[in-house]
Amino acid sequence: MDYSQFFQNALNRLHDERRYRVFADLERIAGRFPHAVWHSPQGKRNVVIWCSNDYLGMGQHPKVVGAMVETATRVGTGAGGTRNIAGTHHPLVQLEEELADLHGKEASLLFTSGYVSNHTGISTIAKLIPNVLILSDALNHNSMIEGVREARCDRQIFRHNDVAHLEELLIAAGDRPKLIVCESLYSMDGDVAPLAKICDLAEQYGAMTYVDEVHAVGMYGPRGGGIAERDGVMHRIDVLEGTLAKAFGCLGGYIAGKAEVIDAVRSYAAGFIFTTALPPAICSAATAAIRHLKTSNWERERHQERAARVKAILNAEGLPVMSSDTHIVPLFVGNPEKCKQASDMLLEEHGIYIQPINYPTVAKGTERLRITPSPYHEDALIDHLAEALLQVWERLDLPLNRKSLAAE
Repeated sequence: MDYSQFFQNALNRLHDERRYRVFADLERIAGRFPHAVWHSPQGKRNVVIWCSNDYLGMGQHPKVVGAMVETATRVGTGAGGTRNIAGTHHPLVQLEEELADLHGKEASLLFTSGYVSNHTGISTIAKLIPNVLILSDALNHNSMIEGVREARCDRQIFRHNDVAHLEELLIAAGDRPKLIVCESLYSMDGDVAPLAKICDLAEQYGAMTYVDEVHAVGMYGPRGGGIAERDGVMHRIDVLEGTLAKAFGCLGGYIAGKAEVIDAVRSYAAGFIFTTALPPAICSAATAAIRHLKTSNWERERHQERAARVKAILNAEGLPVMSSDTHIVPLFVGNPEKCKQASDMLLEEHGIYIQPINYPTVAKGTERLRITPSPYHEDALIDHLAEALLQVWERLDLPLNRKSLAAE
């Protein structure tokens, strides 16, 4: 039997559906972000990254790099194994204390990634609540969806950010335990959940709340606690989940909440128990990033100003910017093949890297380019981006917003 043919057939299906993904070979340059080197088939080329989730450029911040180098030099690289076997190294303890403080919670628990913290956190919490019903937002991230599935309990999906539909489901659920899971900021559309209203419903109908702040921690709130901190509802949410791999420029995921909830997950979650802990150097770097962003607002303020400028420039040129109140700038394409072509043309002809967002990340027919400005994208780079996009749109015969063009 030719087993390899099964895998080739699967790959062929992706090619036929225009969903096969190609990763650009990029080498970031510390101190020069968003500039990078693209190792293209024709050799090295300088490019500008316009789609990084290192939203604030903290991956190159001297405090963060310095903390990583100092810790690795002092204690070595690896963690030595799982925390059950090797113990918990001190930089990890410090990081969990810093995260609990960031969110105003009693405790936090660190995982190897944001995906794992959602998948393991949601499934473990739900399994520990008898007869629980999970109520999940329709646009939740795949990590949350898989966590809900892994819980193997009753679940219902409420329409995206639709609190009226959520209330209907809560009423129908009656007195049984209920767990509401949603994101605070949805990264593909850039919209924000009505957290205060969701908390109102949770309190009214006796539900527990779990909120993913992955794309908001470090970015919003006076100390970078996320949308929940910005909106004054952090204390009303039972479990907050976040990542260290985006605004904090490092690696890892976590949950924060009441001590007994966190301890129960620590004690029961296979995705935590049987996985090697994050290395000390990573933990020290993340702690340095969190501490810096708790007191420095320059990065957040500059970031919001840059995102607003990108939206204004692209809208003025008639490019189809999808509505967003946050730092996410989605540019609608609506065709998987043209979305990939646009990305390739921007990289090869203009030295601009923006990855195409196709199905299954977004629904078919809503393909887009997802632009994420940083504090370090200067005016000249924004102008170059707009000019390049206009040329690509013309070459691919993609529609422009005529209303914006007429206004100009």
